Amino acid sequence: MKDDERQTRSYLMQLFERHGFNPRSDLGQNFLIDMNIVEYVVQHGNIQPQDIVLEIGTGTGGMTTFMAQRALHVITVEYDHNMHTLASEAIQRYDNITLLNCDALKNKNHMSPTVLDAIEKQLAANPGSQLKLVANLPYNVATPIISNIVASDLPWTRMVVTIQYELGLKMCSKPSSSNYGALSVWLQSQCFVKLLKKLGPTVFWPRPKVDSAIMQLTPNPKLKETIKDRVFFQDFLRRIFQHRRKLMRSTIVSMYSKQLTKSAVDEILSVHGIEIEKARAEEFTISEMIELANSFQEQIAQQTGAQSTGI
Repeated sequence: MKDDERQTRSYLMQLFERHGFNPRSDLGQNFLIDMNIVEYVVQHGNIQPQDIVLEIGTGTGGMTTFMAQRALHVITVEYDHNMHTLASEAIQRYDNITLLNCDALKNKNHMSPTVLDAIEKQLAANPGSQLKLVANLPYNVATPIISNIVASDLPWTRMVVTIQYELGLKMCSKPSSSNYGALSVWLQSQCFVKLLKKLGPTVFWPRPKVDSAIMQLTPNPKLKETIKDRVFFQDFLRRIFQHRRKLMRSTIVSMYSKQLTKSAVDEILSVHGIEIEKARAEEFTISEMIELANSFQEQIAQQTGAQSTGI
């Protein structure tokens, strides 16, 4: 059986029927059955012989083995035990694949220690290697997987993933658009985000009820370096966009009521030239949002320091 035959609709249907189980919609199991799309994803992953590739959602192992022919090593994660069994059979003849049967996430804000350990082990064993995420991501974990990798200190150089189209629009949307929010700013503050291709339901089996997208992310270290505290920044974005249509001043006053007075908030907004009676979070560019968060982080750190020293 050739590797590319593992991803056809007829092969997958026969495989599942033979083993007596069905794809699980609750786990977002929609398999790419168009080999042209599989090749497109892998091609844009730009997988080189020295690369460590991370794949979340192994499925039956079709894309896994395809990537293993190009990469130094593939670390692939499959949550479902049935899929893990099928993938184990598919990868038997490859000695450069680590197949993990676990949740890729510890929780919504952290990657699984098991996955991180496997990545660190391969990076340590292969100095000079690069880490890339190339995957047909299950819809239900796409946002936390991408966000957490960006939040981490992992030395990743590229992500090419299939995700829900609506999520793809949010990732690359611009200020004042309906999809612009915390995720847009978080990713674009540290990455170049590009929607490569829109995919209809027919390239998957079973067919999802929505369109999908192939997204590419590459690091933007120059902009990332302007963020003084990424943990603070991420929290700032989550909270300020919870009420995206609310005036920014009232949102921030509520956010930091225990740390800053209203006048202190007004002073920071004034320094940035923000009209306190009109401005809303959805109107600000990525750079403006970084500068604003930096100012509040700095002011709160000063206040906390003054309080701790009794000043």
